[in-house]
Amino acid sequence: MTDQPTSGLAWVPEACTLPTAEQPLRLAEFDALFTEAVRDSTRLSTTHLRLQLMGGADLEPVVRDLTARETQCCSFFTFGIVAPAAGHVVLDVEVPPAHVNVLDALAERADAKRTQP
Repeated sequence: MTDQPTSGLAWVPEACTLPTAEQPLRLAEFDALFTEAVRDSTRLSTTHLRLQLMGGADLEPVVRDLTARETQCCSFFTFGIVAPAAGHVVLDVEVPPAHVNVLDALAERADAKRTQP
């Protein structure tokens, strides 16, 4: 995903191999997930973000699919997914120190979308 402010494709790093034309679509998928499912976010370290997600029975497969596709184009992301109960997903997002700015922007975007009225 370019390193820019939090509007638009803010957290799309230059290392992303997703074609530019597809980046807004992927961003929209993340925005929808953040808006609909994120209930809490916790920064466990500068390189580790934990998101608590709640939703329907299809939440876990949706998260697994989206994060798998994201890893294909941004291989520096490490996603950990645990589903402690139906409709509840804990998503751990980790990056190497060189990509902390990307995680910062992702965390800001998740929080902004989660708190939209």
